[in-house]
Amino acid sequence: MNISFFLTPKQEVVFLPSHATMRQALEKMEYHRYTAVPLIDEAGKYVGTITEGDLLWKIKNTPGLSLESTHKVPLMEIARHIRNKAVSINARMEDLIELVITQNFVPVTDDSGVFIGIVRRREIIEYCAKLIIPHNS
Repeated sequence: MNISFFLTPKQEVVFLPSHATMRQALEKMEYHRYTAVPLIDEAGKYVGTITEGDLLWKIKNTPGLSLESTHKVPLMEIARHIRNKAVSINARMEDLIELVITQNFVPVTDDSGVFIGIVRRREIIEYCAKLIIPHNS
């Protein structure tokens, strides 16, 4: 099975440009009720994932940082505690499954490293469930 079968294309994915601010990340994550979003640079390449935890640690460890001043904090200055790995669209299914064990989603890139979408853990679990749980149709 090709991983493109599970791909949610970039147009349907919530992501942030790497030059975005902490405030923009907080607002986008709150609006969509996501706990993590991919970061994409100006060339369209995946550069990492920012999580709620990263934002909370930044607030906790930055004396004087208020919600009002988060617009001054570039995302690239925030330490990321979890390194979500990306896979190539040509990756093996085994590689994908190995990553979804520890990641809610796996960023997918083309042969040039350009971000083309994500594969969600949910889709992999649903696919595997269909293989092992007989349907009573």
